[in-house]
Amino acid sequence: MERKTFLAEKVFLLYFLGLIFLGGITPINALVRCCKFEVTRASHTRLCTKKAMLTINGHFPGPTLYARKGDLIILDIVNQADKNITIHWHGVKMPRYPWSDGTDFVTQCPIRPGKSFRQRIILSDEEGTLWWHAHSDWSRNSVYGAIVILPPRKETYPFPKPHAHVPILLGEWWNADVEQVFGKFLAGGGDPDVSDAFMINGQPGDLYPCSIQDTYKLRVEFGKRYLIKLINAVMDNIMFFKIGGHNFTVVGTDGAYTKPIQTDYVAISPGQTIDLLLEANQPPSHYYMAARIYASGGEFVTIPTTAIIEYVGSYTPPPSPLLPSFPDFDNSAASIDFTNQLRSLATNKYPVDVPQNVDRTLFYTLSVNQLPCLKSSCLGTTRLLASVNNVSMVLPRTDILQAYYRGISGVYDSDFPDFPPSSFNYTHGVKAKEQSGSRFGTAVRVLEYNTTVEVVFQGTNLGGGVEHPMHLHGYSFYVVGSGLGNYDRIRDPANYNLFDPPLMENIAVPRNGWTAIRFKANNPGVWYMHCHFERHVSWGMGMVFIVKDGDGPNEKMLPPPSDMPFC
Repeated sequence: MERKTFLAEKVFLLYFLGLIFLGGITPINALVRCCKFEVTRASHTRLCTKKAMLTINGHFPGPTLYARKGDLIILDIVNQADKNITIHWHGVKMPRYPWSDGTDFVTQCPIRPGKSFRQRIILSDEEGTLWWHAHSDWSRNSVYGAIVILPPRKETYPFPKPHAHVPILLGEWWNADVEQVFGKFLAGGGDPDVSDAFMINGQPGDLYPCSIQDTYKLRVEFGKRYLIKLINAVMDNIMFFKIGGHNFTVVGTDGAYTKPIQTDYVAISPGQTIDLLLEANQPPSHYYMAARIYASGGEFVTIPTTAIIEYVGSYTPPPSPLLPSFPDFDNSAASIDFTNQLRSLATNKYPVDVPQNVDRTLFYTLSVNQLPCLKSSCLGTTRLLASVNNVSMVLPRTDILQAYYRGISGVYDSDFPDFPPSSFNYTHGVKAKEQSGSRFGTAVRVLEYNTTVEVVFQGTNLGGGVEHPMHLHGYSFYVVGSGLGNYDRIRDPANYNLFDPPLMENIAVPRNGWTAIRFKANNPGVWYMHCHFERHVSWGMGMVFIVKDGDGPNEKMLPPPSDMPFC
């Protein structure tokens, strides 16, 4: 029986690879890399608090995956824990193969305890840093890790070759069980409890109690360059990141290279990745690497998370490194100004393929809404929700991809609105509580293959107004414009950057502002778009695109694998 299973899997794998290679998705010389993720509960201690938590292979954070551009990663997810789970490959486009996108009840049913699922992660044009994380409830708080995508062997970097790649993952720790924090948050109808610490590579750093001995340390040699693979895996906050005594060069974001930016800080939103080229060119000593929260309001942890850069050599280190100075907690200009500097590598000789003309313009308002809360668990008379165009997303009990592929009716509606139901002064107007509610729906927007799409995200001041890091599965998009206040469809497009806009898949829409993105709908399938603040997506700030098949043989969605999890 075991041999039959192996042979059946081998036949399917050869069939699958044939579809990929013949379809022109992955280069013929791509490598197939295989590994195994076991979902288990493992005990970890931070801040003198020990707790059992969901992990991959017992590690927190999880393993780093290394691959080259165009590779195929075949990965067995074995759920040996007591909770349903899915794993999402954040920023991987999965061309024509949404079956491995890993989004619960959008592209798959969760992997149940005791079950397994073989995921095929198809790398295409991504290069640089991406990451993977759980995409079910709040499990991504402890189930996440880096993906390092190197250039093909015969190609090089558009910047000086680094001596080493260094994944730096910003995370978050609750002393309480995160599942209980999540349940209390949903039941109460308000904001979640604030976490107890931020972390770098799973450690809070020496400014937190019980943490000095485990602070992450990076040893560097004078004169060498290190490519920092920075990932914001924090649940609900944009973070400022700095390295004491050093400037560095931003060279990439979200799996795509950028024009170099010399800076001494970055602002990175949840879900985003940034590649930083650090030259070890300062007097040998110890220096802090640190991250601190940017927040435009609410309660939050103010203590920075720290790691230490230690130069190799003979010298007397200081008793403690100097902490770098950060922008103020609420310095929105520092966050916006950094993001606005990002540019793609486009030149006159080598332009990028940003759509110059648009077939469909979609205007999506992003709001925090209120509805009456009548349950005994409610903290007040109203509960918070979140919406896109006043629709709060309700995930179905059968995944949308299966329903679309198999023609199952009653799972979703194809009526997601292109515009909000009413116009008002989005960023300065006031609506009464009874007018600021949203409607619930499992609604999708269907796009014809190869449609060029512009989405204008418009933040609103409902709920006080806040940033929204929007993430689109299955695609990268060009960020062609952004501004504060209300979007002006006559004035603002004239100022779009259609020459070298950054190519991203995660963009922070400014508080009470707007952001415009463009992409070509050439990846057939079912793709989730949502805010990457975990509280917002839990409240319903998301929607789904269905991109239909094209006419050509290489423009159609590939068939599902035989081991798709059942609902």
